[in-house]
Amino acid sequence: MTDTVKLVSLAVATPEHVIFQKQAVEASARLFADRFEDFRHLARVFDSAGIEKRHAARPLAWFDEPHGWHDRMQAFAEVAGGLFVEAAASALRQAGLEAGDVDCVVTVSSTGFTTPSLDAQLAGRMGFRPDIERVPVFGLGCAAGVSGFAIASRLARSRPGTVVLFVSIELCTLAFRLDELTRPNIIATALFGDGAAACVLRSGEGGLAEVESTGEHLFPDTLDIMGWKIDDGGFGIVLAQSLPPFAEKELGPAVKAILARNGLRVEDIDRFICHPGGTKVLAAMESALSMVPGTLDHERAVLAEYGNMSSPTILFVLERALRAGLPARAAMIAMGPGFSASCVTLRRVA
Repeated sequence: MTDTVKLVSLAVATPEHVIFQKQAVEASARLFADRFEDFRHLARVFDSAGIEKRHAARPLAWFDEPHGWHDRMQAFAEVAGGLFVEAAASALRQAGLEAGDVDCVVTVSSTGFTTPSLDAQLAGRMGFRPDIERVPVFGLGCAAGVSGFAIASRLARSRPGTVVLFVSIELCTLAFRLDELTRPNIIATALFGDGAAACVLRSGEGGLAEVESTGEHLFPDTLDIMGWKIDDGGFGIVLAQSLPPFAEKELGPAVKAILARNGLRVEDIDRFICHPGGTKVLAAMESALSMVPGTLDHERAVLAEYGNMSSPTILFVLERALRAGLPARAAMIAMGPGFSASCVTLRRVA
């Protein structure tokens, strides 16, 4: 048995409710324009975000009313649970496996939580074995789609033959705040959507792609770039205006260092698969990694159709890249709170 880890399957899922960008800007204007004098200036972000629609855990009318922790986490448990089952069951079905075949499940989310964790809450519904290992991970934000994938792949590599299920779930819209009259809150309202993705990873033959290397970079003194401000009302977005220029300046050296630790160069990568945090961030990533503007076409397509779903978004991009035909070597790149960058390189399976 080879110790090479393969991505065996990949499935995505979204909540039933759909919010078109026109609806989002109209609702935001109704809720904020009379209370926040900068709203009309900031509202331009709805047009420049590159988003046509996104999916949401709750219908648009739900956001007209204030909600506290109880409402938000009740909605998270209900909707995230359904998405977990849908995405995981689909990934297992594609892999020709059943839930009882799963040895370890890695679950990432930064937009809600339950205790016991979702994997335990859903163990009976899924049909997991009693001896399954559970690794719930919170707080990695947008980077978790890559860093969680990396964790799952390393667990699969450490025990050849082990079936590792990786699930990424984010319900970003549940963090919407009526009481936050701030620039970051308006931008978040224009950008974020909800979704989930699941992968099966296992060492052995076959699969969709080979996991070649993983790595991360934590930038010093950058805690204020992205994250949550947590108070009695729930999560409040922390999102610095300096993020795109920071990414343009700092991402390239960080990715080069990660690749170098794995014996690779930027020139060895045939296709970067990037987390589409927004149109400005995508342009900054293209510049930082010396790509021709517009190269990240799958990323822009996913952003337009789903918005920024945080961690699962890059797996939606990977799913499109796989359908289009993965090149010889690709690198998944995502940035998140910390501030950090995560990278996983994939090789095409012959």
